Amino acid sequence: MIALVEHLWSDFMPLLLAGMVVNFEIAGVAIGLGLAFGLVLAYAHLRGGLLGNAAASAITLMRAAPTFVVMFFLLNALPRNMSISGAMTVALSLLPYSAAFVADSGVDALRHLRSGSALAALQFLPNVMRAFFVLVMSSSAGAAIGVGEGITAILHEAELLPALGDRLVLFAIGVASFGIPLQLGFALLRLIQRRLGLLLG
Repeated sequence: MIALVEHLWSDFMPLLLAGMVVNFEIAGVAIGLGLAFGLVLAYAHLRGGLLGNAAASAITLMRAAPTFVVMFFLLNALPRNMSISGAMTVALSLLPYSAAFVADSGVDALRHLRSGSALAALQFLPNVMRAFFVLVMSSSAGAAIGVGEGITAILHEAELLPALGDRLVLFAIGVASFGIPLQLGFALLRLIQRRLGLLLG
């Protein structure tokens, strides 16, 4: 057991941490693009009319788009000579969810701004943070196409371990490595929401 822990700490952990950086990068690109597209859709939706109806329909469609379907569509629909990395493919496959979430939250925020409640509109920020954490977890879809992210590192290492007990230790380390930062992030999010709640109250 000690030899296993030493091996995982010295050889596996650097690969896992590097892979987790990729997860956060994918989520960052997805939320950035989601903000750009989602806020435009939110504004259009609030404008109403034909443009507003089209925006509302687009938001509904994006909300229902499965990440895996979008990812494999991108892989097969893009021209072969178009150079796009696996990580960017995953980020783009997360864009429909990201943009729909931002659009929904943006509509609420813009309505609060119009009614003169700037503090209530600030709830948009913790909502975007929540979406980012969900995107970090969803970015593990990249393992299906060989993107070198955290889950890929865990699965690759698990193939090298012969004993079931060793694999369970590995999976426990992987769960803790993702779970601890995400739980800290959610705790920070709850703190921000509580503070905003006090300001709004």
